Amino acid sequence: MSRRLRKSKYKWATDFEFKIVDGGLPEPLCMACIELNTGKKLLIWRDELLSMKEPPFPCGDDTLVLAYYASAEMGCFLALGWDFPVHLVDLYAEFRNLTNGLTPPSGSGLPGAMVHFGLDCEGAIAKDAMRKLILSKDEFSADEQRRILEYCMSDAVACGQLYNKMCDGLAEHSLLRGEYMKAAATVERNGIPIDVESYRTLVSRWAGIKTDLVGDIDRNFGVYEGTTFKVKRFTDWCRRNHIVWPILASGYPRPDDDTFRAMAALHPSLWPLRELRATLSQFRTFKLPVGGDDRNRCLLSVFSSVTGRNQPSSSKFIFGQSVWVRSLIQAPPGCAVGYIDWEQQEFGVAAALSGDVAMQRAYLSGDPYIGFAILASAAPVGATKQSHPVIRERFKVATLAVQYCMTEQGLAESLGIPTIEARELLELHHRCFPGFWKWSDSAVDYALLNNHINTVFGWELHVTATTNLRTLRNYPMQGNGAELMRLACIYGTQRGVKICAPVHDAFLIEAPLDKIDDAILTMQAAMADASAAVLGGFRLRSEAKVFRHPARFLDPRGTLMWNTVNGLLHPSQYCKEGPGNTASPVSLFIKSI
Repeated sequence: MSRRLRKSKYKWATDFEFKIVDGGLPEPLCMACIELNTGKKLLIWRDELLSMKEPPFPCGDDTLVLAYYASAEMGCFLALGWDFPVHLVDLYAEFRNLTNGLTPPSGSGLPGAMVHFGLDCEGAIAKDAMRKLILSKDEFSADEQRRILEYCMSDAVACGQLYNKMCDGLAEHSLLRGEYMKAAATVERNGIPIDVESYRTLVSRWAGIKTDLVGDIDRNFGVYEGTTFKVKRFTDWCRRNHIVWPILASGYPRPDDDTFRAMAALHPSLWPLRELRATLSQFRTFKLPVGGDDRNRCLLSVFSSVTGRNQPSSSKFIFGQSVWVRSLIQAPPGCAVGYIDWEQQEFGVAAALSGDVAMQRAYLSGDPYIGFAILASAAPVGATKQSHPVIRERFKVATLAVQYCMTEQGLAESLGIPTIEARELLELHHRCFPGFWKWSDSAVDYALLNNHINTVFGWELHVTATTNLRTLRNYPMQGNGAELMRLACIYGTQRGVKICAPVHDAFLIEAPLDKIDDAILTMQAAMADASAAVLGGFRLRSEAKVFRHPARFLDPRGTLMWNTVNGLLHPSQYCKEGPGNTASPVSLFIKSI
């Protein structure tokens, strides 16, 4: 146990029950707390909670607050106007870390953690029934109130019991993860501002729009039968277009959206199909959780991925859906949103942690792909994206191929070059960045020999016989990229930036029009400081885009699709192609690829 955790005079295990509707804010119903040293218990119902100006126990430097999935409890702190506790440990995050890469037999929820440690979980198992009761009404009988309070206390007691089982394995990094739960609660409360009028129009007319989208976009691919994606037709299309698609052990092409997204990045002609497929999958009925204040909110599902990244529901999180849907994001009047993302985050993380000086220089040059090409003598010193676009694209795809662990055959097909040339490109990467490859190979060897691998701040992956080698090779970049995101989110919220969403390696923020530029600079400084803390002083760059009301969010990959959908909503705005001919925006979208 860390020194700071050991010296805590008080240890309060806490739990809230609350009501919440999709897209809305939590409304605390009751709170239960137990102090682990003395056994003192507190049970507080809604009326008393709402009258309290501060928590019912001190939350200063000598107190450790414990919770299971603490962003929910911190969301209730925010709803009640309370300051966050100084020290917080989220036992959900710690249990995920303890079992990451394994499969807990009863899951990662509170009952699953209790079963894992051989603790009585009878009270925790009643969770679904009690949540249904809580959400079913606004007023409760005396008996129902008693049952809810008892259930709330059972979770607080369970949290305390878990802490006693887990405390010896907790370290300073546990407090850092607790800090992130505070930041996550703040971000979830902020929400993402939505153009609710356009959203409601889409909801009401979606059935007709999606049929028209399939009809027009699939003309260029011929892979749909009605609105059903046909694998055989798609396989034939890939073969005709010389695209080698990643396959499953069964021999069928990988169907998941992550694969489609990655392949579309390598083959831009796939973007319309990827967008169409994702749209149909996500929106059988078009619906987002939007609160009464016109903001999209959902659970960030922190620490859910193997690398420790967030995994919010793709059907509820606007950034998890087709990129054209992001054009529904619009700052309210008098405000602006900024989108700030790290430039080539994975390349920079690898360069810093591997200590490969050549790779670091390539990153610091401002364009690592051109830097790689110059180092390989494929482009002259002073070359730029504008002066050597074809060479840059080739070396960019080769760099991404390394990050995706792509084979030379896959790279050859991606670039439309002979396999021998693709092999030479990959060998150039080995020759230009030997320090990176030594580090990467060593990381995989360490993981296999020791059955685990961890990030700079201790997020650990347990290695089993079924762990994919690609996962191990990517883990130092992806896992530490997740650490960057968490720390930047902590710094940004602590410095007063209104973060609306973390998005893989970027942040959406919001500020009044006259303060957005300062907010962006503050967030960029937070991101640079976070990278320095994780990467031993190496600072990653970031770039920002601003969308001032009434402008809506713009993602270049989805702009044409958004315009297409808008055209279907407003057919009178179709463009003419010659006298008497009307072209649908879908046709214009396809022709612009």
